[in-house]
Amino acid sequence: MSMLSAIVRFENLHELRRLCHWGPIIALSVVGVCSTVAILDSIIWFWPLDSTGGSVNFIMLINWTVLILYNYFNAMFVGPGYIPLGWKPENPQDTLYLQFCRVCRGYKAPRSHHCRKCNRCVMKMDHHCPWINNCCGHLNHAYFTSFLLLAPLGCIHAAFIFVMTMYTQLYDRISFGWSSVKIDMSAIRRSHHPIMPFSISAFAATLFALGLALGTTIAVGMLFFIQMKVILRNKTSIEVWIEEKARDRIQYYQTGEEFIFPYDLGGRWENFKQVFTWSGVPEGDGIEWPVHEKCHQHTLTIEQLKQKADKRVRSVQYRVIEDYNGACCPVGKGFRTFIRTPCTEEPRIPLTRGETIFATRGTKWWMYGDKVLEEEQTQAGGRIRGWFPRRCVEKCLYDSANSPPADGAKKDN
Repeated sequence: MSMLSAIVRFENLHELRRLCHWGPIIALSVVGVCSTVAILDSIIWFWPLDSTGGSVNFIMLINWTVLILYNYFNAMFVGPGYIPLGWKPENPQDTLYLQFCRVCRGYKAPRSHHCRKCNRCVMKMDHHCPWINNCCGHLNHAYFTSFLLLAPLGCIHAAFIFVMTMYTQLYDRISFGWSSVKIDMSAIRRSHHPIMPFSISAFAATLFALGLALGTTIAVGMLFFIQMKVILRNKTSIEVWIEEKARDRIQYYQTGEEFIFPYDLGGRWENFKQVFTWSGVPEGDGIEWPVHEKCHQHTLTIEQLKQKADKRVRSVQYRVIEDYNGACCPVGKGFRTFIRTPCTEEPRIPLTRGETIFATRGTKWWMYGDKVLEEEQTQAGGRIRGWFPRRCVEKCLYDSANSPPADGAKKDN
């Protein structure tokens, strides 16, 4: 019993609910299908007990599956690390450079952001990933990126097995009419009488698994290169966006400032070691970070405060003229609104005629903004923001973006 207690921490069993989500269900199903079919096809094509090559092939296939699942579950259950509820910096003066989160009732540490899905402030938040049903952040960034690398490599190996199995099993059964093409396949056609029969259902399963493997290789491989690009610059996806907005702000107002990203240590290897370590535990405590020699701990948070202030100035007040139920792809709001819905997990907010919205960004058919709430809701930390159809609102004829209710509505969590 003591051994079981050492393996399973009963107080963390509630984390298993993360598996009950469409993301992990699909991801684990793809891993399960590709691994199972690859193992069965290896038995048909390259029986591991017949040769050293077959044994190596089979062991590598099992190792891919184990490593993929190990990094996947660590990324999911280790989690990104969260800022303690009610956190405050040791120096009270530092609160002037930090944003306050009403939901967590504490200050946001440098590089942390509040995740609406996790409902917590996440250390060094990169993004909320639906495939692991958790955030990718400080503690699990290495596990998540390793999963993104291993999944395509395992799928490439599995795809090779699928192709060779189908070719060798169908070589003598189907005539393609290629009389002038002669290919010596004797080295890889292991047996005319495989251990398991290759039936029509086996062919269909192999073909389906091949499609999954190729699709996963392309999609997940692209995500891996995106992640490595930001890791080698010691950034997160959110910080890339913050840096772009900093340059736009400086260019728009012609302030003459020079914004230096504070966490880029100057070398790719130094940046790489901030995430990947031999122990598996990333560098730092998730609150204080090594910074560029020309910067300090609050260089980025000060820039964020400037951007929030600029955002409030640029926000435009709209009045709701048409009800909207919050549907992702509303049918009754026009065909173009239906097909041009934003491709993002950010929420849609229902609207009622007469309400007021402060819009901060948008497209031709959709807008994103904050709904003006009652004073009691604002003081309680409530906030409703998200996307809504542009046709449901009209611009107010007066500018009240800097009025007191707007300021209350515009403060970030």
